[in-house]
Amino acid sequence: NLKEQSVSMANQDPIDLKILKILKNDSRLSHKEVGELVHRTGQTVGNRIAKMQDEGLIQKYTVELKYEATQFIRIMMENNQFDQFEIFLGQFDKIEHTYKVCGSACYMLVSHFNQPEMNDFIEQLSPWGQYSVDSVVRAIELHP
Repeated sequence: NLKEQSVSMANQDPIDLKILKILKNDSRLSHKEVGELVHRTGQTVGNRIAKMQDEGLIQKYTVELKYEATQFIRIMMENNQFDQFEIFLGQFDKIEHTYKVCGSACYMLVSHFNQPEMNDFIEQLSPWGQYSVDSVVRAIELHP
């Protein structure tokens, strides 16, 4: 059994935070290149990155895509068939993230449906409960 660890960015030292910021901006950089930016050796940076991966702070390296549309969809379930609902959601490749949440909704989705796909999704979603859709007008980058 793997012990689940709770790791917070608040627990990281300033060098780790700089490394994370650099990797978030461009994860293709080598350890040596990151090391030059934080005034450490590539080996030291590699060790710090490996530690953050082991702690679960760094989950994965990914590519950020540009989508024609983005929506935030809140779903308020009419029943408690959560497992079946999650299977239902799994058939839609335009859903980027699915979160089980507490508050006014049961689920929060981040999706990238075009208008005809959104109409189709909403028709299939309706029997599961109530929903609200917020469409992104423009993205705002606060920390370039």
